[in-house]
Amino acid sequence: MQDLLTQLTTLRRPRLLIRAARIGAQSYRRDTRLPRLLGYGVSMRNGPALLALIALEAEMNDKRKSGDASYSIAAHVDMLTAVMGEAQLLKAQVAPRDVT
Repeated sequence: MQDLLTQLTTLRRPRLLIRAARIGAQSYRRDTRLPRLLGYGVSMRNGPALLALIALEAEMNDKRKSGDASYSIAAHVDMLTAVMGEAQLLKAQVAPRDVT
């Protein structure tokens, strides 16, 4: 199975969605966004939270592709922002710290 960060590099989404999510990820605050997306009272570490977000985003993308009337582009951008924000936090934890 691919690791989480590699899995994210294989996602293919419309350029405008990605651009909007990147802008949102710059000011990502996990303590406010995650409860709204994953449910209040749910406390997860970065890896499990990212897995849950990826699964929810895949469902949203399926709705987008199928033309489902319940699809919301704003909610999709919000979800992608959280995915990118969590990925950034995970990268920061995994990256070897350069101590000189």
